[in-house]
Amino acid sequence: MINVLLVDDHELVRTGISRILKDERGIKVVGEASSGEEALQFCRDISTNHESPDVVLMDMQMPGIGGLNATKRILHYCPDIKILALSVSCEEPIPTKVLQLGASGFISKKAAPAEMVQAIKKVYSGQRYISDEVAQKIAMSKIQSSAENPFSELSDREMQIMLMITQGEKINDIAEKLNVSPKTVNSYRYRMFEKLKIDGDVELTHLAIRHRMINIS
Repeated sequence: MINVLLVDDHELVRTGISRILKDERGIKVVGEASSGEEALQFCRDISTNHESPDVVLMDMQMPGIGGLNATKRILHYCPDIKILALSVSCEEPIPTKVLQLGASGFISKKAAPAEMVQAIKKVYSGQRYISDEVAQKIAMSKIQSSAENPFSELSDREMQIMLMITQGEKINDIAEKLNVSPKTVNSYRYRMFEKLKIDGDVELTHLAIRHRMINIS
């Protein structure tokens, strides 16, 4: 039996995926989380209140620490858990960064239910699974210049802070969630502005939308 934890900030999405997996033989949804923080707590909880997950289906774009940092932290504390990243946006460099952090796979939210089930089973067995759409984005990024997608120049931490800022989170809140000082967050923020050749958060958000790094629907 493959125990799965669903992580997405939209209850409707979690409910839909849960219904898909409910009728799938050999797969059991053992929990749901609406944020990266909740997912980390669920995976680290060694009590007998719930079954430990084998596979975490992790949304990449969530408020709080987000999918990237949640993936990094979960794999640090629970290296045997498999992370299958899920996102409505498959634009680079997010897929490459989460795979470099140790995720076992990446699929689009546009994927058919059968593909999602296949992906869960493959990563559980120790294989990697990358959906065709994501694989194509990764391949194309290798032959494109960074000028075409300036976000490829950002570090993992800068990417994480970028996603939090564009979701409307305040510097003090970001600092608290990342366990760093507001001064440290601002240092990353200004370094990011220099790399992207922009002057502020509004420009950052517009640039992220233009390069489809965030979903505004």
